[in-house]
Amino acid sequence: MAVLLIPAVQMVEQTKSIIKNGRYNSTKIKFYTPGFKNYKTTEHQKQNRNEFVSISVTGMNCALNCEHCKTASLKGMISLPDYKNGSLYDLCAELKNTGAKGILLSGGSDKNGKVPILKYVSDLIRIKSELNLAVSVHPGLTDEETCAELANVNLDGLMLDIIGDDETIKDIYHLEKSIEDYEQVLDRLDKYNLPVIPHILIGHYFGRMSGEYKALEMLKRHNFKMLVLLVIMPLPETSIKTFPSLGEINDFFIESRNTFPDKPIILGCARPIGDVKYEIDKLAIDAGLNGIAFPADGILKYVINKNLDYEFIDSCCGVVQ
Repeated sequence: MAVLLIPAVQMVEQTKSIIKNGRYNSTKIKFYTPGFKNYKTTEHQKQNRNEFVSISVTGMNCALNCEHCKTASLKGMISLPDYKNGSLYDLCAELKNTGAKGILLSGGSDKNGKVPILKYVSDLIRIKSELNLAVSVHPGLTDEETCAELANVNLDGLMLDIIGDDETIKDIYHLEKSIEDYEQVLDRLDKYNLPVIPHILIGHYFGRMSGEYKALEMLKRHNFKMLVLLVIMPLPETSIKTFPSLGEINDFFIESRNTFPDKPIILGCARPIGDVKYEIDKLAIDAGLNGIAFPADGILKYVINKNLDYEFIDSCCGVVQ
């Protein structure tokens, strides 16, 4: 597909504006390489795939079968139902012995958009206290009981997709929910002071922008640890074959940075592959984002040429800061 390139002069002026206003709040770029897939470029190779692992409590099962995913995101995770005795604690103890330092606990959602992790809270408490592993969770639309129990875990991060468009909630997620339901979840997470890591997926509505700016507005009213931005990734399993232009992506990066000048903002794992991935990653750097998961080949050189410090971290961006 054709890629819209941003004129160099425009990019330079936008970046100067960000730096002048103090919104580029760190000169170090952190590159994250979690363990759910192999990562190797000409510039870096992941050293230990087991250092940070993703675990699905539902295996490959998801009641929603969302249009942008079709369960593809569950493929790289360890299936807890297929583990020998189904014990999350025992699995993590084994992972610890192979060099693991942290986990992401996730899985498919039920018909209400909730990942069934409540019954694993006691294991999570032991995993934190006895195994000293970093723990991040992706629980979906959490209810009051789940929030209250998760508050006892001392989580490192709680990931939540934020959607600012009712059509996207219905047509992409197949949920009978609304923006107000997401606001209520954010209220509950605030109430229990959980370390929320909101995710906003750019181009969520079949590759088009719809509600992303509203999602930023929603987050202004709530507490969160850091913000993760993603770009819709056309997958063979899905019917979504396009994504927003580089101009639209760039504008949203800059608006996010300007909206939250004092929050870490990370470009997360999901975004289109190929040459455009490098262009998107450059936009993230120029817009003042603080990190990138699975950076494109050549981005390390780009960062060095901009005289920025960098660090590679073999974990999910929501765990190690």
